Amino acid sequence: MRNSKVLMAAITGASLLALAACSQGTASDPTSASSSTTDQGTTTQVSADAPPPFDGPVRIAIVQQSGQGDYFQQYLNGTRQQAKALDVKLDVYDAQGDNATQASQLDQAIASGVDGIIVRHGYPDTLCPGVNAAIQKGIPVVIYDVEIQSCAPDAVQTQQSDKDMAGLVLDQMLKDIGKDQKVGYVNVAGIAPLDRRDKVWRAALEANNWQQMFYTGSFTNSTATDTAPMVSSALKSHPDVVAIYAPYDEFTKGTLSALEQNPDIASGIKVYGADISTADIELMTADGSQWVATGATDPNAIGAAVTRTLFLHMAGELPKGATVDFPPILVTQDFLRKNNIKNMDDLRAAEPALNISDVSGADWIPSVTF
Repeated sequence: MRNSKVLMAAITGASLLALAACSQGTASDPTSASSSTTDQGTTTQVSADAPPPFDGPVRIAIVQQSGQGDYFQQYLNGTRQQAKALDVKLDVYDAQGDNATQASQLDQAIASGVDGIIVRHGYPDTLCPGVNAAIQKGIPVVIYDVEIQSCAPDAVQTQQSDKDMAGLVLDQMLKDIGKDQKVGYVNVAGIAPLDRRDKVWRAALEANNWQQMFYTGSFTNSTATDTAPMVSSALKSHPDVVAIYAPYDEFTKGTLSALEQNPDIASGIKVYGADISTADIELMTADGSQWVATGATDPNAIGAAVTRTLFLHMAGELPKGATVDFPPILVTQDFLRKNNIKNMDDLRAAEPALNISDVSGADWIPSVTF
């Protein structure tokens, strides 16, 4: 059986980080760390002076739907470090998973007089009025992972390439288990990146004649903890699945916990996920781990790149309505073990493609490299 202490530490740690993130309403200090295990980046040298408005004091805000989980903590860390590198003040708003609160906090950010806004995750219905209000007031807005193009076409869109992320993992799953198999699925509807991954999943089901035996999951401020009993119940009803796709690492953690609680019926099931962190690497490489592959970007690098995208937009070097995608890679358990990869620094060294410091770069922006 896999190491249960590693799994419980990962789930508990994510919950504690979530509580820490949720305790902050706004934070204007861009140097404050999001956790004691913050990844520290290095910055590139600039060769040109910064254009307006960066030739004077600048303040931006990030309005998050939730700060819960390893991915979002790392993302905010990248955002903070990129803001600090250009001496930009950063206000952090965390809605703790509440959509109405996120809309209200977006209004607060606008009223506070910030020079630019990043909106990270959430729902178009609650965010579009505020996003359009900001743009009408002349505040540049960059969106991350919200399908908002139809109702706020002037906002700049950024996102991981979720189609590629899901495709890489599901291609690996096909290699491992073959066609005509019974499988499980852990996801929720209504969240932009998860919906994009779902489309790829649906196509893979049909193309490979996989039988989806269950579909479950819960997206909350304690996703892993709340998802685990749902997957456990599904496994008891469908012990014959050979693989489970859980395309968000908090879903994956909940799935691993459920498998551990049902060793008699779940020992041979392979798990395929998304995202990567040091905690995820520890889970994938633990003795007996059933998490065999994940599609991933470096969330620290993504947070920094989205912030640079906002800088370019604020400087007039990126037009309204532009879209910026960030490419993922496939990370397998075999690769991690063969290369003795223990943490994100090891993975970055082994996979240089994770370094996207050139994306949304400019000669006046000191890009943060992780």
